[in-house]
Amino acid sequence: MVLLGWMNIYAAVYDESHTSIFDFSMRYGKQLIWIGAALLLAFFIFLIDSKFYSAFAYVVFAIFMVTLLSVLFFGTEVNNSRSWFEIGSFRLQPAEFAKMATALALAKYASREQFTLRSFRDVLGVCLIVGLPVVLILLQNDAGSALIYAALVFVLYREGLNNTLFVLFFALIALFILALVTNQIILLILLVLAGFIIFLMTSGRVTQALWGLLIFLVMAGAAAGLYYGGVWRYDLKYLAMLAMAGGILVSFIIAISRKIGNALIVLLFMLLSSGFVGSVDYVYNNVLGDHQQKRIGELLGFNSDPLGVGYNVNQSKISIGSGGFSGKGFLQGTQTKYNFVPEQDTDFIFCTVGEEWGFLGSLVVVGLFAFLILRLLWLAERQRSKFSRIYGYCVASILFLHVAVNIGMTIGLAPVIGIPLPFFSYGGSSLWAFTILLMVFLRLDANRMEVFR
Repeated sequence: MVLLGWMNIYAAVYDESHTSIFDFSMRYGKQLIWIGAALLLAFFIFLIDSKFYSAFAYVVFAIFMVTLLSVLFFGTEVNNSRSWFEIGSFRLQPAEFAKMATALALAKYASREQFTLRSFRDVLGVCLIVGLPVVLILLQNDAGSALIYAALVFVLYREGLNNTLFVLFFALIALFILALVTNQIILLILLVLAGFIIFLMTSGRVTQALWGLLIFLVMAGAAAGLYYGGVWRYDLKYLAMLAMAGGILVSFIIAISRKIGNALIVLLFMLLSSGFVGSVDYVYNNVLGDHQQKRIGELLGFNSDPLGVGYNVNQSKISIGSGGFSGKGFLQGTQTKYNFVPEQDTDFIFCTVGEEWGFLGSLVVVGLFAFLILRLLWLAERQRSKFSRIYGYCVASILFLHVAVNIGMTIGLAPVIGIPLPFFSYGGSSLWAFTILLMVFLRLDANRMEVFR
């Protein structure tokens, strides 16, 4: 994959006046240096005793958290993100390496004998380990790198995360998107109705559920009448209306039902989901940056700006689509050659694959990534050490989300958030970071029969 990545970087920046592959003024020449350095990194990683990574996991994590904090003060701003250290012409992005450090710390913490995700203390510890780098990276205005840490939820699921919480995680993502693309009033009403269904399914009390539904309809109708009559004009009118109706509903259910636990579940579901939906607008308009709003809006169809914020994705899809079944051939990509796609050798390197190698080449690349990730999962499962297994799952999960989001954004299925395609995109930071991430696990696997914490 590193070799294929280098070939596509060469094609993306090819210049007939610079034909030597050792032309270090060109990006493909510089990438050769990064590749050589990555091989040296891999060699030194294999020289280190595998127990080192477990013994010093927290130390490594602390060092990179200090580095993430330092870049806020001493870093260089690139594309509105202060996340790079610059020394001469050399740049280094600590956020790329922090993924490996976080994976080590999480593996160390979760491999303790008494660790359980049913313990509030342990869940809080996991949240602190994962949340600290996310907060520091968000302060750098690099939401794309921060998003990758969501991949660790797959690791936690493997280690015993409750099925309900796992489903809830993805339900919140779906609810956030639905709150943006649908009428929030309709969505809130549907959530309240879902609350009735939950109560009915968990308690089997049809009469109480119907009485509660009647109370809700009366309260909702009264609130709507007050609003349209000009008496009630608050911005959060509908949220307050539904929360109040839901509260009255559940109070009524609790009063007449023996299964108070079920009623409390309904109350919690209604209030939290209604509050979450009501907060989406605020988060979208006040927390997300303007460029992030535009990219999400372009993806979800709120607006169409093919010459502005949607230019990259539009040109990317044209480039990939023009490759057809077998592609135009190596160095024959017109979209690539004439620079129609910005960042075509970094975040949008998959465009070069699609245009010059077509559907077949794209299938090979996706197949290679799928094979690598599945192989990592298989290796992780054969570890005797819990530390090694958890770290292996971290590696597979991080790679999976990187690949899914990067390829997804080039074909318009994910927002453009500026993350590299592992082993393919140009850049020393990403190549070295993925090399270290992967090779540390292979070093652990070399001693898979040992049990250490």
